[in-house]
Amino acid sequence: MRNLPLRSYPDSAGFFDDFGGQYVAETLMPAIKSLEAMWLQAKGDQAFWDSFDHYMQHYVGRPSPLWHAQRLSNELGGGQVYFKRDELNHTGSHKINNCIGQILLAVQSKKTRIIAETGAGQHGVATATVAALFDLPCVIYMGAKDIERQKPNVFRMQLLGAEVRAVHSGAQSLKDAMNEALRDWVTNVDSTYYLIGTAAGPHPYPEMVARFQSIIGRELRAQLQEQVGVSAPNALVAAVGGGSNAIGLFHEFLDDEEVALYGVEAAGHGIESGEHAASLTGGRKGVLHGNRTYLLQDDDGQIIEPYSISAGLDYPGIGPHHAFLKETERAIYVPVTDAEALEAFTMCARLEGILPALEPAHALGYVRRLAPTLPRDAIIVMNMCGRGDKDIFTVSEVLQAQNNAEPSA
Repeated sequence: MRNLPLRSYPDSAGFFDDFGGQYVAETLMPAIKSLEAMWLQAKGDQAFWDSFDHYMQHYVGRPSPLWHAQRLSNELGGGQVYFKRDELNHTGSHKINNCIGQILLAVQSKKTRIIAETGAGQHGVATATVAALFDLPCVIYMGAKDIERQKPNVFRMQLLGAEVRAVHSGAQSLKDAMNEALRDWVTNVDSTYYLIGTAAGPHPYPEMVARFQSIIGRELRAQLQEQVGVSAPNALVAAVGGGSNAIGLFHEFLDDEEVALYGVEAAGHGIESGEHAASLTGGRKGVLHGNRTYLLQDDDGQIIEPYSISAGLDYPGIGPHHAFLKETERAIYVPVTDAEALEAFTMCARLEGILPALEPAHALGYVRRLAPTLPRDAIIVMNMCGRGDKDIFTVSEVLQAQNNAEPSA
């Protein structure tokens, strides 16, 4: 562990020790430096945070509830499972927290156009929502494969007035959408604000996203005190793709060393199969999308295409904050397969009447392993970071295929 408080990172250059930084094209550096200066000013501006809090309460609908999943807890045995229910936010996920913060910066910067990337579509919907709210044109880049498997969210973005541009390069998923968004930004840097959705990218994006999403953990501490009479849980569990919902849950508790932190990566068909998106489990250090972090790459440094049933976790890297937490051993990162996530999805629906998105279903897949190992009075909080409406067609197809494959009695 480092001697400095973990919540004090990144440093002034945007590094979390060896991770982070600003590895971008020279043409983007003026925009990055301008955003960095604006963020530095906004961090200490109470009026900015008053505006942020206003939208969080009156538009997003925060605080999101803390739900004691009693039936699930009884089924699993061991620790008590709670859900931080960010799927009940306006737009259906945690993504809106960051989008509100960044749209306020975009308006302040006097940019006249918004672009974003999206995988599962939740960030795209949230970006389209805030662009509509502030009357700004918006272009969302989305992999063609993700457009096909996330049709409900594509339609929502279009209803909100956004243009959804299909990306046909690479694996046609989140990495490729981010590549195209960066190309757009280079071309239109004077007029365009790039609203990155995850806790990755060049500094100051990882820090900004963590700060905007940290409202999740701050609310949780107050809710635990009020509802349970404790100031911290025994364990926090969240899914990690780029890592925005996880860092939002973890941030408040980074320096509470008694709180165990678990980030859950998408193991796809299994780490040994090579078909996964678990960069912290099966990756190596490298540079992608403006920051140094852990990546899925071959011996020549070429990116290995990730795989996950979850479009939101289908990314070959991880935010630098999480790479840092792995290196310092402050957080533990564990893989969960498609099959485990699907089992957790159906279990949550049956026992709690909640349809989780496939992203938090991965986190719940690990909770199913963790809870039985803990005492009955242990408190596990999992971030229910998105609702499952967007994934019902994917889940239906997989479950139908499984049923058809089963031999008849």
